Amino acid sequence: MSDQDTHLIWVLADDRAGNVSQAVGVAEALAQPFKRVDIGYTKLARLPNIIRGASLIGIDEVSKNRLVAPWPDLVISAGRRTAPVARWIKKQSRGHTRICQIMRPDGGENAFDLIAVPAHDRMTVRENIVELPGAPHRVTETRLLVEADKWRAHFKGLPGPRFAVIIGGSTKKTTFTRAMAEEVISRAIEAASAVDGSLLVTTSRRTGRDCEELIADRLAASGVAYHLHDWTSQDENPYFGYLALADVLIVTSDSVSMCCEAAAASGGVYIYAPTGLASERHQRLHQTLFEGGFARPLLPETELVPFSHPSLQPARLVAQRCMEFLGS
Repeated sequence: MSDQDTHLIWVLADDRAGNVSQAVGVAEALAQPFKRVDIGYTKLARLPNIIRGASLIGIDEVSKNRLVAPWPDLVISAGRRTAPVARWIKKQSRGHTRICQIMRPDGGENAFDLIAVPAHDRMTVRENIVELPGAPHRVTETRLLVEADKWRAHFKGLPGPRFAVIIGGSTKKTTFTRAMAEEVISRAIEAASAVDGSLLVTTSRRTGRDCEELIADRLAASGVAYHLHDWTSQDENPYFGYLALADVLIVTSDSVSMCCEAAAASGGVYIYAPTGLASERHQRLHQTLFEGGFARPLLPETELVPFSHPSLQPARLVAQRCMEFLGS
């Protein structure tokens, strides 16, 4: 690509890692240099976007000082709170800047050149909206190859097939219970034990100490070879190594990003969605993944075996649409 073809691209990165991952994932899929602009908030960011409009209301002073000309050709924003900032930038550029908004902007939809939303959000279809089979992320085939090389020696002593268990936890609306922790880790232990395989298990800060201790105790007593990464560990997080090297991935249903990132990997993906853990919106995502062949439900009668599936890459779909209007 020549300098003439390169565009000035900004990614608005706030304090929510999931939002940042989605926005950066799209930027990386464009295969062009981009600038990350960190955004911090004040209490006024809680105001509805119909009030914030195209403004810097709710943005702290340090962040405001980062938002200066030359204005970009493209802004990629993710989440409700960055949407007014993206609109403000477009206003300052007198309409030159194009905006790609990931997830609902909650107001001013006509101001965005592109709004990328998962199909399970059921947003009213309009010309500037693209529906995705899942959330954009940064797990590409190339990254998985790199992570496999990085972690292969570390997991050399763990026999195949390897079963990764990626455990989220409670959310604002749902609770990950001890019974759920017991069920999901027991299913994984049974599957690995039946084929003399091994386990790669990671928890999150939402798992809860009680459930974490239960999982650690069950693994220690299982007799199955395993690697456990507690989210409080100071060791390097092997999450992407798990994705790259697992033959089977078991993912709890509480996280959109975890399910979508697992569906990008080559291992067979099973989503553990007991009653009460996944919201109705998340259930719609799971159904989309099942229908697309990206994942399978983990039901009581399900046999946990490896299977091939397409690599879920929503970020590329968004990047393609961005390039279309950047080239116009």
